[in-house]
Amino acid sequence: MKTRWFFLVAILSTLLFTGSTFADVNKDAPKANTYEAIEMNRLIGLASDNQGLRVSCTFNLGEMKSEKAVIPLMKLLREGETYEERVIAALSLIKIGNAQGVYLVSRLAKFCECDKTRRICEKFYNGYLYEKYKEEHPAASATLASK
Repeated sequence: MKTRWFFLVAILSTLLFTGSTFADVNKDAPKANTYEAIEMNRLIGLASDNQGLRVSCTFNLGEMKSEKAVIPLMKLLREGETYEERVIAALSLIKIGNAQGVYLVSRLAKFCECDKTRRICEKFYNGYLYEKYKEEHPAASATLASK
């Protein structure tokens, strides 16, 4: 009886250890947490019907400085259903720093029909210009900071 149990335990442990030892790992499959996969998921989220998801994806793409998101963000800034979407789209375009996106924010800062959107775009664009000025003139920005 003892030999039967010993034999059964030996076979089961052999099967368990060899199964995990020789398990095949697919190394060609793309990882789910790569920058490209995350960026693609956020771009897909921009087309969602859920406003909260759109706003969240818009913000995250700005934080990621995604160049692929510039055109969809520009569309969202021009055609966004809510004020919140337009504000986050403008902020994200400024964070990305792409010339097309920054230009649209500067144009909307002057010519947008919605007064609230125009004012927030103006603030974002002026902040962008100030940061550019500080980068190009470090001595002058040190003088401004000491005042």
